[in-house]
Amino acid sequence: MSPADSTSISAAAPASTALPEHLKEEAKGPENKEAPTTTGEASSAEEFPQPHLRLHLNDLTDHGASIFLSSITPSTLLSSAISRVQKALYVRPDGSYHMPNTRSVTLIVRPMDGVAYTTGIELDPEQHKEIHFSSDYIASIAANRRSHEIEGVIVHELVHCYQYNGHGHAPGGLIEGIADWVRLGAGLAPPHWRKGEEVEGQWDAGYQHTAYFLQYLEERFGKGTVRRLNEGLRTSRYDEKSFWTGIVGRPVNQLWEDYTKQQKS
Repeated sequence: MSPADSTSISAAAPASTALPEHLKEEAKGPENKEAPTTTGEASSAEEFPQPHLRLHLNDLTDHGASIFLSSITPSTLLSSAISRVQKALYVRPDGSYHMPNTRSVTLIVRPMDGVAYTTGIELDPEQHKEIHFSSDYIASIAANRRSHEIEGVIVHELVHCYQYNGHGHAPGGLIEGIADWVRLGAGLAPPHWRKGEEVEGQWDAGYQHTAYFLQYLEERFGKGTVRRLNEGLRTSRYDEKSFWTGIVGRPVNQLWEDYTKQQKS
């Protein structure tokens, strides 16, 4: 599961713009929040550059591949999922945020361990991405959850095709947390996610644990906060102190302490 400018592969434990204005004070009202998207700002999928989409099934007789094809319509789902990811991270294609030039995405459904991972192809890893999705995992999904879970995994992996990673130095937990934050916002959280369980760990535990923390930051500092984080990961090599204080005005450990106190209260 690798972000837009990384080619490392890690299914089980992934390795892991001008900067926005500093937030001098915590948002206290509508005046400090990002304004709601207007009709002029709402971007249809056609307004964003769309990648060439490919689907590769290693074995049509594979049980998981058969379930995949019977549970979703790949062409429709992939296109809508890409649009969802683009809007979550970039809002509109007018230069306010700088979306990676991802030219193609190939979804490969094949038998393998784990769930899924994303990588760049060797020829041009920054512009051409591959998502490897385990047909074994697909076959294990409960029948009543197949389409929902398949879409959720694909949305998560597509985020890795469009996000930044602080020039390779952002914590893997932040990268995976942003991906699950998009999944969470899309209403695709699986039933085993439990908000509140994350407070016993660290902010960068990753996946849904960090996603719920990012959701809190989005609510506390206003809509668009996670977009600003992603944009910050584009412009500079990640340094924890300068990154967090520069974007939200506070050290991340202080923010995590505030979040855990809120969840425990």
